[in-house]
Amino acid sequence: MLKYAIIFALIALVAGALGFGGVAAGAAGIAKILFGLFLILAAIFLVLAALGVGAVKKVMK
Repeated sequence: MLKYAIIFALIALVAGALGFGGVAAGAAGIAKILFGLFLILAAIFLVLAALGVGAVKKVMK
């Protein structure tokens, strides 16, 4: 997901430099959404890793 956010950010930069304002704004908006989702998912997985959810599943099998 972070990969696609970076790709859309680069598209926005290139489109903005070439004068395509609408395309640049759209790509920048998509990049913001994808980066926000990445941050949320990363925080959730860090919390789950800290709680040891995977270890509990191994013990229950």
